[in-house]
Amino acid sequence: MASIFTKIINGEIPCYKIAEDDNFLAFLDVNPNAKGHTLCIPKQEINKIFDMEEDQYLGLMQFSRKVAIALEKSVECKRVGVAVVGLEVPHVHVHLIPLQDMDDMRFQRKVSLEKEEFETIAQKIASNLN
Repeated sequence: MASIFTKIINGEIPCYKIAEDDNFLAFLDVNPNAKGHTLCIPKQEINKIFDMEEDQYLGLMQFSRKVAIALEKSVECKRVGVAVVGLEVPHVHVHLIPLQDMDDMRFQRKVSLEKEEFETIAQKIASNLN
């Protein structure tokens, strides 16, 4: 059965898209730790990050770096944290989380945003991509 991320890639579930190319997709996490929390995923459904082919893994990291740089320009933060956990969805995903303090990396801490806030943030990050 397709993961929720594969359904997002296929357009079956909407997302707040930030960036996309032939191999990867970046979109806002709808249950964010912090304002601007972004997920970067490969379009190929792979369960574990270290099961990826090396070139695909490196491509995901390069893609995530571009998105993280745009995110840091778009959302006030001290830095952008990176996490790869992979237990909640069986599809590789890189979390990019704007950080003010270490608590922003705790996945129990969540913020609530309205649809308009998600849309504004996604557009702002996308506009800062180089």
